[in-house]
Amino acid sequence: MSGGLLVAGTTSDAGKSVLTAGICRWLRRQGVRVAPFKAQNMSNNSAVVVGPDGRGGELGRAQAMQAAAAGLAPDLRFNPVLLKPGSDQASQVVLLGEAVDTVTAGNFHTLRPRLAATAYAALAELRTEYDAVICEGAGSPAEINLRAGDYVNMGLARHAGLPAIVVGDIDRGGVFASMFGTVALLDAADQALVAGFVINKFRGDVGLLRPGLGMLRQVTGRPTYGVLPWALDLWLDAEDSLAYGRVLGRPAAPRGTDWLDVAVVRLPRISNATDVEALATEPGVRVRLTVEPAELAAADLVVLPGSKSTVADLAWLRESGLADAVRAHAAAGRPLLGICGGFQMLGRAIHDPVESRQGTVPGLGLLPVEITFDPRKTVRRAEGAAAGDVPVHGYEIHHGRVSAADPGLPPLLRHADGTGEGARLGAVYGTHWHGAFESDAFRRRFLTEVAGVAGRTGFKVAPDTSFAAVRERTLDLLGDLVEEHLDTRALRRLIEDGPPPGLPFVPPGAPGQPPGPS
Repeated sequence: MSGGLLVAGTTSDAGKSVLTAGICRWLRRQGVRVAPFKAQNMSNNSAVVVGPDGRGGELGRAQAMQAAAAGLAPDLRFNPVLLKPGSDQASQVVLLGEAVDTVTAGNFHTLRPRLAATAYAALAELRTEYDAVICEGAGSPAEINLRAGDYVNMGLARHAGLPAIVVGDIDRGGVFASMFGTVALLDAADQALVAGFVINKFRGDVGLLRPGLGMLRQVTGRPTYGVLPWALDLWLDAEDSLAYGRVLGRPAAPRGTDWLDVAVVRLPRISNATDVEALATEPGVRVRLTVEPAELAAADLVVLPGSKSTVADLAWLRESGLADAVRAHAAAGRPLLGICGGFQMLGRAIHDPVESRQGTVPGLGLLPVEITFDPRKTVRRAEGAAAGDVPVHGYEIHHGRVSAADPGLPPLLRHADGTGEGARLGAVYGTHWHGAFESDAFRRRFLTEVAGVAGRTGFKVAPDTSFAAVRERTLDLLGDLVEEHLDTRALRRLIEDGPPPGLPFVPPGAPGQPPGPS
């Protein structure tokens, strides 16, 4: 049996995903055969894996990133259960890559045994194949209302005998209280697996923090394994939907005299928002997410990204006034791009008996296509070309397909077999392919065309920007942070030897649970 670790967190977005990736990259450098794992992920940002049978399946994008950190191709077992929220009440269940059901608060208890069994079996298989498996938790392990059915946090740790560390985001404030409270709300058996803490996103002099770390150890009996500094360059492959109005990355100065401004509509059920991250790696390109109609007016390029609920998000576009702003932008002859669900919204009509079950609804009418939703989801890798000879690769995850289009409508891309993909009409572009802009030559060609149409004649693409290299530098940075700022010797012992014996019980423990040994 291999070693292992659960990286839990005080909250969502505390840093579990990046710390897991950093530990994977560090262990890989040590010659350890390491794999990532997340029993259940809830995210609309996913990646596509092609299985041995040639069929495509989905897993959380963070686990694909962690796999890259470990030097591995993505494996569906790294994220056996993926929940993709389609509304506040329901999520699509993707089990080992395949959409199998819809989960709600009402039916989760009936689905949970199957989901947990699949997750436990996947972890058991991985532990026979790798020296170490680094598991990422979800949310917080101290969500005591959910503990009875938990199989991703302490439920997973208990089942597999994994030690756990708790990471907290100090930038949010209250990190000591949240770390102490996380432990103190767990029952005795769960507490016995929590070995210590990691503080994330610290700015300033660590010496000022040390007295607090000492007091945290006094009241919990557990060490802090290290303090990770704030790192501005950690923004690729976001696990969760990005904040309103946030500028992606750190825009580098333009190579020419003009900037290119890209406004991405932050849909309520945005899916694979990571598509636009590749644009943000280009010098002189400023990419921001927005929900303000007024902010579209000044943009050189407006992007409608993917959506887990195309029809519902299209209705929201109309209610918010953004649909009118999008139409005005297109009417002015300024570039507009729709990706997957965003592409579907640009058409004349959407026929949807599957996702929203609303039948036929009118689209924005900016591309002469109609979309029909099929019960079976298309999930596959994609290879092809643009403009005849520019290679493009990406992936597809969608129920909708182009069921009608005007004769002669040019495609935006072509599959490897020559069939058309997507559409373009004037300065309006659409495609079902995610990840296409990670192809450097295509990204440069597209941005150059967009800049010309938008009148940004002074914008010049950089000939040497490599998205793959930017991603690899990010993963190396994560490994560097772990090596430089964590007690890696103690962390290695924890992974190899399991939970330290004799960890003290921190009262009061979970309500209704007897106190453990002190």
